[in-house]
Amino acid sequence: MSKSQTKKLRLGVLLSGGGRTLVNILEYIRDGKLSAEVVIVIASRDCKGVERSRDAGLDVHIVPYKEMPDTETYSAAIVEQLDAAEVDLIIQAGFLSFWKIPSKYEGRVLNIHPALLPSFGGHGMYGRHVHEAVLAAGCKVSGCTVHLVDNEYDHGLIIVQKCVPVLTGDTPDTLAARVFKQECIAYPEAIELVAGSR
Repeated sequence: MSKSQTKKLRLGVLLSGGGRTLVNILEYIRDGKLSAEVVIVIASRDCKGVERSRDAGLDVHIVPYKEMPDTETYSAAIVEQLDAAEVDLIIQAGFLSFWKIPSKYEGRVLNIHPALLPSFGGHGMYGRHVHEAVLAAGCKVSGCTVHLVDNEYDHGLIIVQKCVPVLTGDTPDTLAARVFKQECIAYPEAIELVAGSR
């Protein structure tokens, strides 16, 4: 095994909500299924994900989006934290705030979206809104997409997609639960793929 394969990938995680995606990644790491370590968590607000991160003994920073005067200032504050933590890869885990990715982090930021992009993506399309739109459109399948992040919403190279059926009688909550099960598989898989190709 080469030195590059034995070195743990240094992950920075950005979140805005409950932190379930982070918990899943930590479980993969703990079980030896992902050769990585979470070296920093950055939250856009005080949320359940912050509590879960602290409970896991992680280095957590709140960079409050609503207190920043503009996107440039907000982005600079995030980049400063990521630089200090010397991250290899950035994982957006339910991160709802827009930040501008500098050239040095291009190709090193991943996001997961709860639909099959390019459908049901874009500004304002997140969480329950996505599942409501899928059901309203009468789709027979949905799923999730892990993609590289650029400076457009839900745009960028697709790394992994997983499909789920949309069942008769589905609600946004039942569909979300089915999609999330696939997200828990897709994200670690995508992290491994990106790490292996770097």
